[in-house]
Amino acid sequence: MSNCCHPKKQNHRLNNLKSHQSTPLQTKSPKNLDKMIEIKGGEFIMGTDDADGFKEDNEGPKRLVKVESFLIDKTVVTNQDFKEFVDDTGYVTESEQFGWSFVFNQLITKFDSCTMTEVPGLPWWLAVKKATWFQPEGPDSTITNRLDHPVVHVSWNDAVAYAAWAGKRLPTEKEWEYAARGGLEQNKYPWGNELTPNGEHYCNIWQGEFPKKNSLADGYLGTAPAKSFPPNGYGLYNMSGNVWEWCRDRFDALSNKIERGYVTRGGSFLCHHSYCNRYRVAARTANTPDSSASNIGFRCVADLS
Repeated sequence: MSNCCHPKKQNHRLNNLKSHQSTPLQTKSPKNLDKMIEIKGGEFIMGTDDADGFKEDNEGPKRLVKVESFLIDKTVVTNQDFKEFVDDTGYVTESEQFGWSFVFNQLITKFDSCTMTEVPGLPWWLAVKKATWFQPEGPDSTITNRLDHPVVHVSWNDAVAYAAWAGKRLPTEKEWEYAARGGLEQNKYPWGNELTPNGEHYCNIWQGEFPKKNSLADGYLGTAPAKSFPPNGYGLYNMSGNVWEWCRDRFDALSNKIERGYVTRGGSFLCHHSYCNRYRVAARTANTPDSSASNIGFRCVADLS
């Protein structure tokens, strides 16, 4: 697993954070059922043994997996969705408690050494003071015109709290991949095996030369609205690219195992074939449960019974 996908917070302990947010109550029935789709259970071949996969991430071996029927959000949780959660509960995210979060440097219009710190070995990331879900690039930014974009700067713990409030949960890895494939067995992407069929873009990933120049060929430098690009065969949006999505499972890998790490799936607007082609449906990586960044979000699922 490489930190090029999203950096992680280190040497922090959750029990040192201030516990001043209210605890979200578990909702019995899922909220916003009209924004969810039922995925019929079945068997599918999970993972890949292809040469373009990352063996060290345990993408393989390919194996037959059974999945029970479940409900899944059509899109990732948006800023508007998360705002309703915060307004209802008073919840305070971990990036707010830490006082900073990771931001992609090209989203920052002016570098300020007093509020921003470069990340050693990862020059395209900045640790930005007061970067949060509601001010994604720091105090001078806002989500006012991005309410339909994915919520970002949310940790795994934040995602779990939201899901409990919404009467849902995070998807397991096998649920996520089964849904992402959209009924296409062993294809690379949710729409097929070609990244840009007929020259059309189907996801928000890095275009051009990473990390120096983004040609914006797909229309976006940072996040795109949650319903951008055509949905997959199950009617799900942006299962590849845009933002990484937290999963319920802990991460296991052949090397570079992350302590207390949880899986993220789908890739983000920073993925590029030259260094990280993890926008493939079989790709996986991870981060620590308290970490957050400008390219990590989530979507929820719910049990049918």
